[in-house]
Amino acid sequence: MSMKNKKTNRKSHWRLLHQYYTYTGFYSFLGRSLIKAAPPILIFTAILLGIHFFVIDVNTMLIYVTDNFPPIGVFAIFFGSESFLGLIPPEIFIAWCGKSAYPLWFLSILGILSYFGGIISYFLGRGIASIPSVFVFLEVKMSKQIKNMRKWGGILIIAGALLPLPFAIASMSAGIIKFPFGSYLLYGVLRLLRFAVYGALIFGTF
Repeated sequence: MSMKNKKTNRKSHWRLLHQYYTYTGFYSFLGRSLIKAAPPILIFTAILLGIHFFVIDVNTMLIYVTDNFPPIGVFAIFFGSESFLGLIPPEIFIAWCGKSAYPLWFLSILGILSYFGGIISYFLGRGIASIPSVFVFLEVKMSKQIKNMRKWGGILIIAGALLPLPFAIASMSAGIIKFPFGSYLLYGVLRLLRFAVYGALIFGTF
């Protein structure tokens, strides 16, 4: 096969993917999800700025946490959050890294813990899928997430890894539908890139 044919086939493949994601509503779903994610981020930012200007300097607060709480405890809290629904914004922990003695090293640990937290969520989904009563319950509660994962699979995992979307939920949904584990690991590793970008932004701010 000539190089020209290969390029044409590659373009056709991407064009078909684009058409599929357009027809199935992936782009509109992504836009809605980002819009929904915006208010919590703005609220978190507003609270942080309020604390910074009216209560205590954020730098002082982060230094206090760094000086008075052992890193292993902070890492444990973060890992628990990333493994179960991702309830605490990771940006708090990234900012904490910036005030530690080893910011890049700690940031790397956060990224790895987040990645493995996603893996735990994946296997929680696999375990749920093997318990009929729990599976039926969550299939109703997470019907939209499971349906979307069946439609979009890998691209939804990538979106959860890179964007301010619930990565733990995407990982659990992938486990519930028994998405191929090797592919999940490959797509999920992009989670590390998000921490690198966020770290560069937050370290530059504080």
